[in-house]
Amino acid sequence: MRIGNIEFGERPLFLAPMEDVTDIGFRMLCKRFGAAMVYTEFVSAEALVRDVKSTVQKLTISDEERPVGIQIYGRDVEAMVEAAKIVEQAGPDLIDLNFGCPVKKVAGKGAGAGMLQNIPKMLEITEKVVQAVRLPVTVKTRLGWNHEQLIITELAEQLQDCGIQALTIHGRTRSQMYTGEADWTLIGEVKRNPRIHIPIIGNGDIHSIAEADAAFDRYGVDAVMIGRATFGCPWLFSREPLTLDQKIDLLEEQLRINIAQLSLSRKPGDSDYSVEKRAILHTRRHLAATPVFKGIPNFRETRIAMLRAEKTDELLAILESTRQLLRTFNPRTPATGNPSTTV
Repeated sequence: MRIGNIEFGERPLFLAPMEDVTDIGFRMLCKRFGAAMVYTEFVSAEALVRDVKSTVQKLTISDEERPVGIQIYGRDVEAMVEAAKIVEQAGPDLIDLNFGCPVKKVAGKGAGAGMLQNIPKMLEITEKVVQAVRLPVTVKTRLGWNHEQLIITELAEQLQDCGIQALTIHGRTRSQMYTGEADWTLIGEVKRNPRIHIPIIGNGDIHSIAEADAAFDRYGVDAVMIGRATFGCPWLFSREPLTLDQKIDLLEEQLRINIAQLSLSRKPGDSDYSVEKRAILHTRRHLAATPVFKGIPNFRETRIAMLRAEKTDELLAILESTRQLLRTFNPRTPATGNPSTTV
């Protein structure tokens, strides 16, 4: 499977771009464990054009995570074009256009999945961004606005005609948000369309490599993108089991990577404490969601302390005490690790 000059091999797994989730530390770990493609958190075109500091910081990427894409969203043609040019200077391997985010603060303002109600503007943005940059441009979108407007089959051809080099389809409508089950039948229909010659990437309700393999077999997609199931689980892309100790090691490493990377991109006036605090905030979402700590009796107070910690030493001490607690809770998990005792 290929996007532009990027060769991914057979059946690649992609990490979905997710706000407050796909920070650089998490992306680097997902890459290590087998993600063929990773994406930054999505970026507001208007905020990027206005040079908003927190938005510009999302453009920081590392050669260790390549190939990496930067995804932008917006509703204004000129802002999207200008943002794409700014993103190109950051040096990603591709630029992805978000026409699929369903949340109210995005879609409700006409951006993201809101573009599914204004197809002419969606196509205009896509065509003009493709013309404005030299990097491959891809699109992520949904099946349609609602079940009365399942337009993806026709829309895929229109987007392809605009010059995109791959299309990711989330198997839900905007009205579904993230509820119900993802419907992959239309994703498969798009892939089987003889007029479609760009790669089709399927997304929605993939929780394991086994489920991804089943999607490849049944729907013939070129790649599978995994989103929410990766929260706190960068090892999800690995076919090799990890021990509890190894997983806690990775959560600690993610924090250290975030501190190191944010330190490299710090601005004048940023203190060590502010960098450290931002790195911890980046990591909290994963600590809250990881399955490593699920099922531990009387863990509520420890979880609260973990999610309130503002200093690295404090958070690492809590993680280490939790490691010991897990060994007590599951004494068969030795310090050296045992592949049979995984979660």
